[in-house]
Amino acid sequence: MRPLLLICLCLSLTAFAAPDLTPYPAKSSPKGLQVQMVPDALELGIHHANLNITLNGLLSPEKTAKPGQLTTSADGFTFVINQKYAEAMDRLIKPLSDQGVVVTLIVITYRSPNERIRNLTVHPKADPVQGTTMAANTVTPEGRACYKALTEFIARRWSATDAKHGRVWGWIVSNEVNSHHEWHQMGLTTTEEVALQYEDQVRLAWESLRQHSTNARIYISLEHHWAAKNHRDPLQACPGRTLLELFAKRARERGDFDWNLAFHPYPWNLRDPRTWLDKVSFNDNTPKVTFKNLEVLTKKLATPEMLYAGKPRRLSFTEQGFDLPQRPEGLTEQAAAYAYAWEKVVRLGDAIDAFHYHRQVDHAKEGGLRFGLWSNKPGTISEPDQKRPIWHLLKAADTPGWKAAAEPYLKTCGLKSWDEINLR
Repeated sequence: MRPLLLICLCLSLTAFAAPDLTPYPAKSSPKGLQVQMVPDALELGIHHANLNITLNGLLSPEKTAKPGQLTTSADGFTFVINQKYAEAMDRLIKPLSDQGVVVTLIVITYRSPNERIRNLTVHPKADPVQGTTMAANTVTPEGRACYKALTEFIARRWSATDAKHGRVWGWIVSNEVNSHHEWHQMGLTTTEEVALQYEDQVRLAWESLRQHSTNARIYISLEHHWAAKNHRDPLQACPGRTLLELFAKRARERGDFDWNLAFHPYPWNLRDPRTWLDKVSFNDNTPKVTFKNLEVLTKKLATPEMLYAGKPRRLSFTEQGFDLPQRPEGLTEQAAAYAYAWEKVVRLGDAIDAFHYHRQVDHAKEGGLRFGLWSNKPGTISEPDQKRPIWHLLKAADTPGWKAAAEPYLKTCGLKSWDEINLR
């Protein structure tokens, strides 16, 4: 009986292992990138990386697992994991985390062509054709269980004590939720309804993460519209400030938890990199928050209703890039925008977790925008072709060579010193 008792005890301890207590890594720099090419990212010397992980990609369509297939369970339901997808994520995460890069996952859902996966992962009120990334199905019993099971699988595989598949330290739940018609599609819906659904979705993910890590961070996602909204129809978009306030209020009502903010401070006009010209204000009523007025965010997060345990929420800039305009000075303006943005970010000090640049390579299906550190080869979607000046500038960030690399761009920004960027 003793060997059997020992086996049962070991299984029990495995099933109910305490979450990892390792602190969130302290980094000397916020330099980061949304990574497509791992070797190039490491050559750039990044400290932070973010990667998309899709719930529809992680879920396999089978109802019953075959021998050897990975599964995950919640609330009495069991789901089969797409092992090839999980292993593909391993190949991105592990070489980054093994080099000390702090990896953050953007946990999103696309509309799968497979009906079973689609029904389990997409909010049941979502428009059948509109939207790019979708609100999760946290509504139906099986859909809610699926969301819990998949996020628990992510936490167990990449955020637990055993880092053999690579280590993840941050989760961004969904994408640009204040533009919910396009990026958190759950049908035509009010701001209040979005806030209720989103708070629940984030809380479920946080509960999964906390089963395996005490100090990994979870973020809500907003784009740069602040007091304004990105659509005339209030059922398709809402001001980021309003959604943030409603989310915080709902979280307090249900029992507050340590959520944080992932923000996308693109320039006012996505097709003009000259963010230093943005017509923004520096108060809470500014229509948009761009790199020019980042202080609006840190001030907001320091207000009493935003604090957690007496401290401001963490802030991370997790998707923003500078378009390459079709004019002779375009390459210079793109690089100057990064220099300006970097100088703004570092002046915010340790309030900022990361500044992830987007993109590493131009993407042919990004509406003609050319954010890349690299151009893409003609006729390809995102195959790298040529490095741009911005690549070399990002590599110089947080190195002894930064001052010399950035100084030539002061004139483009209309400045004599980078210290002028906070003078108003």
